Amino acid sequence: MAANFIRTSRKIIAIGRNYVDHAKELGNAVPKEPFFFLKPTTSFLSPGEGPFEVPKGINVHHEVELGVIIGKNGRDISKADAFNYVAGYTLAIDMTARNMQEAAKKKGLPWSAAKGFDTFCPIGPFIPAAKVPDATKVGLQLAVDGVVKQSGVTGDMIFDIPHLISFVSGIMRLEEGDVILTGTPAGVGPVKAGETVAVKMTYPGLEGEVLDQFEVQAVAREGGYEFKEAK
Repeated sequence: MAANFIRTSRKIIAIGRNYVDHAKELGNAVPKEPFFFLKPTTSFLSPGEGPFEVPKGINVHHEVELGVIIGKNGRDISKADAFNYVAGYTLAIDMTARNMQEAAKKKGLPWSAAKGFDTFCPIGPFIPAAKVPDATKVGLQLAVDGVVKQSGVTGDMIFDIPHLISFVSGIMRLEEGDVILTGTPAGVGPVKAGETVAVKMTYPGLEGEVLDQFEVQAVAREGGYEFKEAK
């Protein structure tokens, strides 16, 4: 069931560079059509489940995002019909191993590992679609140790939710419980062990009602993979 997406989801589809200012801050071209990558569902971290882990040698960046929860299976979904497949929304952080990602890009290699560490998708509970009648008016905010780093509204997306659903479902079947992360506003930056990341989702806009908010503590990961910069 979509409301239990954290347990039942089969894939996390993460849209890249979907806010102009974010694409520019990383020196990337603004895309002409959506592009996405996949994160494993093992990267989910619900509030209260424990801290977010910073792997050895990794420069982690935070990216606050609106998640779209798919409510039923669909393929080749039209933009006009897209919202009929949306069960609800969620507040999420797409954590990125930035130095590992950049190293992979330089070599022309995939960067799934840079997005796929355990705990790399802190995520809030299910929010029914009825609570968000206009998905272009969701406010997103992220702070590190009380200092706001990201603040934006979903109306600034390059590709809106119907466009994303239509595009993705034309490539791969969307299934009940799947999560589409819709991109992040400008202001991404590092998260270090010992810091606290707090996120907030409001509607309508940045000054609206708080639909969800949570925080995660960052700790150094013990054991596991260690990234070493090539010399």
